[in-house]
Amino acid sequence: MSLREALIAALSSLADHTLRAILTTLGVIFGVAAVISMLSIGAGAEQEALELIRQLGVRNVIVQTKELGDRELAEARRRSPGLTMRDRQAILDAVPGVELVAPRAKVRTWRVASGRRTVDANVFGLSDEQAQLVEMSLSEGRFLDRLDVESHAQVGVLGSEIADELFGDAGALGELLKINDVWIEVVGVLAGEGEGAAVQGVSFESPTRSILVPVSTALRKFDQRPSDSPLSELVVRLGEGEGVPSSQAAARLLQSLLDQLHSGADDFELVVPDALLEQSRQTQRLFNLVMGFIAGISLVVGGIGIMNIMLATVLERTREIGLRRAVGARKRDIVIQFLTESFAISALGALLGVVLGVVLSRLISAAADWPTIITAFAVLTSVGVALTVGVVAGLYPALRAADLDPVDALRYE
Repeated sequence: MSLREALIAALSSLADHTLRAILTTLGVIFGVAAVISMLSIGAGAEQEALELIRQLGVRNVIVQTKELGDRELAEARRRSPGLTMRDRQAILDAVPGVELVAPRAKVRTWRVASGRRTVDANVFGLSDEQAQLVEMSLSEGRFLDRLDVESHAQVGVLGSEIADELFGDAGALGELLKINDVWIEVVGVLAGEGEGAAVQGVSFESPTRSILVPVSTALRKFDQRPSDSPLSELVVRLGEGEGVPSSQAAARLLQSLLDQLHSGADDFELVVPDALLEQSRQTQRLFNLVMGFIAGISLVVGGIGIMNIMLATVLERTREIGLRRAVGARKRDIVIQFLTESFAISALGALLGVVLGVVLSRLISAAADWPTIITAFAVLTSVGVALTVGVVAGLYPALRAADLDPVDALRYE
């Protein structure tokens, strides 16, 4: 019997028992769909995590003020004033390969107003170097420049939502607003989220609801609690080329330098995007492995179902097997016949499972607002495993059918 004849016979047998064939393939269908949907969720999560980490900059090392309780904060302030511009200068002077160090300060605000309109907003002090670190998309005006920082200018760049709430369609450029007790002139407006990322790569809370002022203005003209760190963050960007340490090596140098400057006070922490990137990849690989294994259990269950139905098929067709053997069919022909039927069942289940997996992935993405990515690896892996399971599950019934004695098979009732 040729493979073509075996395939035609297998499809004919499945057509004669349509309901049984559909029920048999359910395990494979759900198994393949589960593998594809699980891996697509994992791929989407990986892309999101990697994108966030890449936005931080793989050549950057970020020094952040550590959140401390009142007791720990009081102890730390006896030895260290927190992150300061002195730390910035020391890093530039002492750490090799550093291109720039961009400071960031968060302003404590209780009132942001223009005329009679008042809004809630996050106010950050930044340097002009911020534009070299990340993409600043502006809908109008300009970003902060070096002269603003050097002259402690009372100017600001507004998030799109803040600009709309305070000034509406009239336009914000050149208008004045009052942050706490300090008047600020608007020199730019960040693009809204729908117009491109307003501020990529920095941990701003809601860029569209933020106001950016020169860091020198934030430090000198806004009140601050004595226990607050002057700066909330320093972004250190490393150069490229020979002699420049890796981000992890630079992080060790930074840790040692800042420990000395802060007299051992544990009031800062380092974030190394490069290390986070590798850790995220390892975590995602483990996630994919575990999720794939769990989903693969469904395929094993589907294989058991195929084996069960194939054994029943062998029993039903015992006389047919005996008759075929009596007219000259070889054991090999019988094995091929039943293996082909088992393969056809698993192939049908795999095909329907791919369709269901794609639909489930899209539904999950729409319902949970979470990106899902269907990869060729997920599809090929799930289909390959399903076909392998089908062949393995059909092997024992096929061999059992081939080993039947023709005389006993012809007498079987």
